Amino acid sequence: MINMMTAGLFPGQGSQFVGMGKELVAQSEIVRDIFAEADDILGFALSDVCFSGPPEELKRTSVAQPALVTMSIALWRLLESMGFTMDITAGHSLGEYSALVAAGALQFADAIRLVRCRGEVMELAASAHPGGMAAILSLSDDVVREMCVAISTTHGIVTPANYNSPGQVVVSGESGAISAIRAEAKARGGRAIPLAVSGPFHSPLMSSAAEAFASTLAAVPIVTPTIPVVSNVTAMATTDVGIIRDALARQITGSVQWVNSLYAIRDCGVQRFVEIGPGNVLTGLAQRAVPEIPALTSAEAMLL
Repeated sequence: MINMMTAGLFPGQGSQFVGMGKELVAQSEIVRDIFAEADDILGFALSDVCFSGPPEELKRTSVAQPALVTMSIALWRLLESMGFTMDITAGHSLGEYSALVAAGALQFADAIRLVRCRGEVMELAASAHPGGMAAILSLSDDVVREMCVAISTTHGIVTPANYNSPGQVVVSGESGAISAIRAEAKARGGRAIPLAVSGPFHSPLMSSAAEAFASTLAAVPIVTPTIPVVSNVTAMATTDVGIIRDALARQITGSVQWVNSLYAIRDCGVQRFVEIGPGNVLTGLAQRAVPEIPALTSAEAMLL
C-alpha cells in the first residue's frame, strides 16, 4: 500500500446492515476468527444476526453496537494484514471503541463486552425516557443551538447530539421537542429529517445509562495507544489513558464533535482518510467537511 499519512475513521451505530461480513468470512480466516471470537464472548451467534438478520434484531442498540465493532475490527485486521497502517484515528460515537482497539488501547474482547453493556443500558434509558433524534440541514451550528435552548424552555429537552458536517447537526431529545424543532427549522429555511433510532442518544436523557455504565467502564483495562486517538467529546488527539477513559464516560450524554475532530486530524497533516467499517457514511462526512483530503472506504483502501 502507498505510504501516506493516514487517518482511520470508524463508523457508529446506523452503519450496520444485514449481510455485512458474510462474504469476507467465507474468504478470510482473519475475519472468520474475529466473528467467532465475538460469538464466544457474547454467548450467542452475533455472526448469524449480522449475516442473516432479521433486520429488526440487528437494529437493536445492544446488538448493533457489538456487531459494528466486530465488523470494523475484522476489516481493520484484514487491512493490517495487507500492510495498511494509520497514523491517527477516531470513531464516530460507538466507533471510538473500534478506534481504541485498532490503536492498541483496548483489547477486542473487552471492547465487545463494554459495547454490549453500553447498548443494554442505553436501551433501558431510552425505554425510561422516550424520545428521538432528527438531522437539521442547511442551518448554522449557532442557529441550531439557539433553537435548542429556546425550545427546551417550552417543549421539553432537546440538544445538539452530533455535529456531523458543515450544515448538518443532529439533535436529540423528547418527542414533543423534536417535533417543535423540526417545525422551527423549516420556518427558518432549513430542513429536518427524523432519524430511525430507538432513543434520544447523546442527550441528558441518557444520564441513567451513563451512570449504569460507569462501573463497567472503570473495571476495564485501557493502556496507552500506539497512535493518537481523537475523542468525540473533546475533538482533540490524545494518548493519555485518563483523558480517554473520561471521554468514554462523557460520550453517552455528550455531543459528538465530529466536524472539529476531522479538522483536528487535518491539522495534524493527514493526507487521506480511510473509513474502516461497513458502509460509507464517514467517507461522505469527511468529503463535505475537509474536501481537500481524499476519503476512501475500506473496499477502496484494499485496492491500493
